[in-house]
Formats: sequence, C-alpha cells, structure tokens
Amino acid sequence: MGESAPASIPPAVPGTGGDGPAAVGEQREPTALLDGAERSGPAALELRGVTKHFPLKRRRTTVALENVDLTVGKGEFVSLLGPSGCGKSTVLRLLAGLEEPTSGQVSAHGRRPAALVGEHRLGVAFQQHALLPWASVTDNVALPFRAAGRPVDHARIAELLRLTGLADFADARPRQLSGGMCQRAAIARALVLDPDVLLLDEPFGALDAVTRRRLNFELARIWSEQRITTLLVTHDVEEAVLLADRVVVLTGRPGRVRHVEQIELRRPRGGRLTREAAFRDVVDRLTALLDGDIVDGGAGTEGTARPNRGLLSKRAR
Repeated sequence: MGESAPASIPPAVPGTGGDGPAAVGEQREPTALLDGAERSGPAALELRGVTKHFPLKRRRTTVALENVDLTVGKGEFVSLLGPSGCGKSTVLRLLAGLEEPTSGQVSAHGRRPAALVGEHRLGVAFQQHALLPWASVTDNVALPFRAAGRPVDHARIAELLRLTGLADFADARPRQLSGGMCQRAAIARALVLDPDVLLLDEPFGALDAVTRRRLNFELARIWSEQRITTLLVTHDVEEAVLLADRVVVLTGRPGRVRHVEQIELRRPRGGRLTREAAFRDVVDRLTALLDGDIVDGGAGTEGTARPNRGLLSKRAR
C-alpha cells in the first residue's frame, strides 16, 4: 500500500479525468459517471480536476494524480481500483484532510475535509489496525469518544461489538485476537462516532484469503445496516465488486479515471452471489481491464459507465 491516513464548493457534476494526456483538462458534458450519486442525492465526497505532485530529491517531483474528477453520493459505496502506485491511497488521504491537492478542489459535504475531521464526522480504517496493545477491545473502540472530549457511549460500543461479532471479546487485548478480529475492532472504532463518511484503505489487505473473504461479507452486512457514505481503496477486484455500488478504475501513475463500472447486482450480497455468472462477468472484465487486455470502447468516453458490451478485447477489434 505504501500510504496511510486522519474548499468550500457546492456539489457539481464533473466529467472524468480521461485515459491519456489529451484528456487532461478536457471539459465534458455530464455523463453516467454520477448515476449513483444522483440517485443518492447531493455529493458527499468530491474531487474536481485534482492533481497531486510529491517532491523528490534534487528538485524532482512525481505526479501521483492528474486531473481527477470523482464524486461519491450520500449513502453510496464506491470502490477505487488501480495498479500499485496509481494514487488510490492519495485520493483517500486528500479526502481525509491529510494531504492538500497541488491543484483542483476536494470537498466533503461541500466543505473542506478538515472541517469534517474536526467535527469527528469522518471515520478511517487502514490496512494496519493500529489498536493500542495495552487496551481492551472496548477501550480501543471507545478511543474516539475520548479524543473528541465526549462522554463514552457504552451502548453504542456494545452495539458495534455485536455488529462486528466481537461481543464476546470486549475485554480481550489485541494480542489475544486474530488478525481478522483486530480489523473488525478497527472498523468498529471508525464507526463509533456515527460518522457521515467512512474511508477504508485496504483494511483487509494483510489478511489471508479465507479471512478476507469472510470479512468482506461482514463488511457488506455492516454497511447494509449503517448505510454510511463509503470509499474503499483496494487491489482486490472481487472485494470491490462485492461491496460497491460503483467501481472506479484508475490508470497507472499518474492516476486518472479510466473507467467507472455501475454495479447492478442485488443486495444483500453473499457467497452464493460470488458464484453467479453476472458477478463473475463483472469481475473478469475489470480484471482484464487492469491487466491491460481490454480497452474502453468509444472515442472521447473514457471513464464513463456503459453497458458491459462497451468493453471489447483487443483481439476482437
């Protein structure tokens, strides 16, 4: 992963960043990119024309993101996919108020992300759970209350421990838990203040495949109960498709929006769905897109959601 995370503008309908230099700065009419956001009401998270440079030694810079437009609607779950180093975690850090864009605008509920952070309305969970080793699960989940100077809501903590399957481990220390249980505790901690936005940066990336799959189903269930606006950064295509309303695919560095896939699969989503042809079709096409085996069809339409047949293999062309 390599990265860790924690302008006041009205919601607008952006275009997409495109898939090559010619698309940078290009103005487009509103597209199907925002279908999910439009159904969910005003934008909860938004990047408009965002470029991010990082300084290197000897006065050199690297361009992590270039002209990225991205909108997440209120109550929507969006997964962000792309090759390593494409700037996925940079997007999350910008939305968490941990980085500032070199150019462009970033907003959360129409305000600077730092405003939501200051009001404790934004929850974040990372690949490393960062639980306090000397504290119990209950005390770890209660930490945001103390950081915010609020009375600890023990009923809320108990509810989240039940929701994450940790009710029987409330007094356990992290060393007494499995890796998956620690990640569930970290997600409970991110949710405990009932945030408006949840940012997840590869929260299950360090887990074995079986545990990761099980926690994907757990997260899908938790999200269905909470319906919090969520952005998930992941390398796992199945995870992205299982959880999201939309999957946004970035190009290699510098990251630009290459494709947006609307996920129309029914909810709730469980193990049986992942074996169905409709699910496998979406996973296979997005995997091939990431592998570079297929290209997005249609000149001037990079980054827009389209029917599945819009993605054709190079051999077919």
